[in-house]
Amino acid sequence: MPGGSAAAPVPTTDGRAAALSSPARASAPGVLPAVEGGPLADEGLVQLLTPSGERVSHPEYDAYVAHLTDDDLRAMYRDMVLTRRFDTEATALQRQGELALFAQALGQEAAQVGSGRALKPQDHVFPSYREHGVAHVRGVELTQVLRLFRGVDHGGWDPVAHGFHLYTLVIGSHALHATGYAMGVQRDGLVGTGDDERDTAVVAYFGDGATSQGDVSEALVFAAVNQAPVVLFCQNNQWAISEPTTRQAAAPIAARAPGFGIPAVRVDGNDVLASYAVTAAALERARRGDGPTFVEAFTYRMGAHTTSDDPSRYRSSEQEEHWRRRDPIDRLRTHLEARGALPAAFVDGLQAEADAFGEHLRTAVRAMGHPSSASMFEHVYATPHAGVEADRTWFETYESSFLDAREGSHR
Repeated sequence: MPGGSAAAPVPTTDGRAAALSSPARASAPGVLPAVEGGPLADEGLVQLLTPSGERVSHPEYDAYVAHLTDDDLRAMYRDMVLTRRFDTEATALQRQGELALFAQALGQEAAQVGSGRALKPQDHVFPSYREHGVAHVRGVELTQVLRLFRGVDHGGWDPVAHGFHLYTLVIGSHALHATGYAMGVQRDGLVGTGDDERDTAVVAYFGDGATSQGDVSEALVFAAVNQAPVVLFCQNNQWAISEPTTRQAAAPIAARAPGFGIPAVRVDGNDVLASYAVTAAALERARRGDGPTFVEAFTYRMGAHTTSDDPSRYRSSEQEEHWRRRDPIDRLRTHLEARGALPAAFVDGLQAEADAFGEHLRTAVRAMGHPSSASMFEHVYATPHAGVEADRTWFETYESSFLDAREGSHR
């Protein structure tokens, strides 16, 4: 959490806590209208591009994409293509034994790239372990992400330089980290100043499965009562490993947020324009000092949960084919082609860039080597820690008991 001190929220006459960053609270969020069909219903999703690539109008969100040019759309398309190539290469590297594990973002590129491109440099992201598209948009060298999946280190990029925190493997815990960071930003006076280069928002990315964790509910409580400038971005990819969303919720997941006092919106997560627009609006609201927003990006995990998972054991090929026909990259490509905005030279250049990117990933990963087992105890805390040092000593003694490297014989 950023430093700085500020007074605690001042209780109002009705027992609520007033927002730190604004003398007037935002209007109370309304409850989402009832949705037929439960948590998998697509009724009421914000959509700007249909699955066939047709641009449709939306009275509230058109304004947030009106400034986007063909160059901007091609940049989004490039980001999604390169993110998918990263997935393909990393999965192959894991199958070849170069990575211990990998979690794909296959099918979720629009939700990630669209929302990621709505961020400003001063904003800060708290990802889970699948936000490769957001990492790419934030300028993280993706080979650094693979250091984690190879077991070389705990995460090899500078979170401050990129406004992108290290991956979180503990499901849902980072929703609390993001909310706490947002409260710190608020207390540092970096919200609601009217300065576009200063006002800051925070985003926590998590999946539908994480909403079953108590940490996410706790984050919603703290975010609401403190009017924290945080966007809680749920990528509902319909599967928590093998557990379907229908086993976790009886209504749309976003419908939970108004019960905490947080406005919510559901968006077509395979529509990069809608994902951009909805996130831009939520971020704008946070930076203005009007508090948190819950975004549910309704999408589909086209790949496995991780490379240790076999989705064919719990879902049908018909369902997978249904969602392949709604591929987010195909949707934007069709739209650009219909506009005459995807010239062959751009497509050929992007293919060459993707091929070079793939070669770079393969070369970089194979050059990482194998760190010593004892390196796991490094950089756990910022300062020396007696407990970690005791564990290190025990481990080194234990490891040396198996083989004497000098003698080459067992003890």
